[in-house]
Amino acid sequence: MAKKTKSSAKSKLSSDFDIVVVGQGGRLQFEAILLAASLRDNAPSFSGTLYIAEPQHNDRWGKDPSMRPDLRTALEELGAKILPFENTAFGEDYPYGNKIEALCAMPEGRNFLFLDTDTLIVGDIGTLSTDFTRPAASMRRTGTWPEEELYWPGYSATWKSLYDKFGLEFESTIDSSQPDEYWERYLYFNAGWITGHDAPAFGNRWRDWAVQVRDDRPEELVLQSLDPWLDQVTLPLVIHSFGGGRPGEDLSGLDGDLTCHYRMLPLLYARENDAVVEALVNVSAPNKVKKLLKQYDPFKRMIYQERGLKVRDLFDQDNMPPRERQIRNTIKREGFWMR
Repeated sequence: MAKKTKSSAKSKLSSDFDIVVVGQGGRLQFEAILLAASLRDNAPSFSGTLYIAEPQHNDRWGKDPSMRPDLRTALEELGAKILPFENTAFGEDYPYGNKIEALCAMPEGRNFLFLDTDTLIVGDIGTLSTDFTRPAASMRRTGTWPEEELYWPGYSATWKSLYDKFGLEFESTIDSSQPDEYWERYLYFNAGWITGHDAPAFGNRWRDWAVQVRDDRPEELVLQSLDPWLDQVTLPLVIHSFGGGRPGEDLSGLDGDLTCHYRMLPLLYARENDAVVEALVNVSAPNKVKKLLKQYDPFKRMIYQERGLKVRDLFDQDNMPPRERQIRNTIKREGFWMR
């Protein structure tokens, strides 16, 4: 029986998947160019489709969120497919909801990897092999939610109220190696990357549950802020409901030797390893890519005017400050911070 179970588990492993990121006007359209170029250069075995999901202008946006036509064309030339989608539940008031509604617009029945647009592909992501029917997400997170308050009910009661709201079993999500009432004991992710199967099914449930929590939160959440945390508050519930959980070793390449969720270029130069910096320099060097990226001032200054190297010289990458705030403050003090 054990052999059959092991064989069955192996049979679910797959390297056949699509990637989806959000691209829209402003910073994200330039980050999408960098991501698409890094995928083309560093992932020769990737055989899926890279979708750049683009929110369309409707009454949920005061300003048209779509990308510049020339950048849209450049993304297609880099091998991406533009995926227009309509915001039905979120928009300008909660732009983080774009990642939720983008999944709703994806093709049905396919394995997917969602990536935040501020991600660099640093290795051959086509070699990633996992069970996409067991969804997971990034554990490169800190204890940002819930926040401890004077009269709050505690971590367990806060999280359990959410599972109870949707009729989900709670106890199996607990990491019993962590102390009671410590944030890491509870299922919590960074939504910088998400794996799963059938993106519309995943996205529709995530959208519906996020709206329900936003509009009718449990009493235990009355003291908690949901902006900007709504997506990360509801993501563990959705992952658990589809039989997923914390990622295994098969996903260690994400936030590892396959991808880098850099978030902002000053942070990349400050704390990432030499291989990531080298990948950034190489990917951004070709003239066609350079011509586009130089139009975004932080990329122009950090990469091409080498301000990023000055940021890097401020830190010992083997002995970094323990808190991101300390890193940011050092960069700001020297006048090198850019977003």
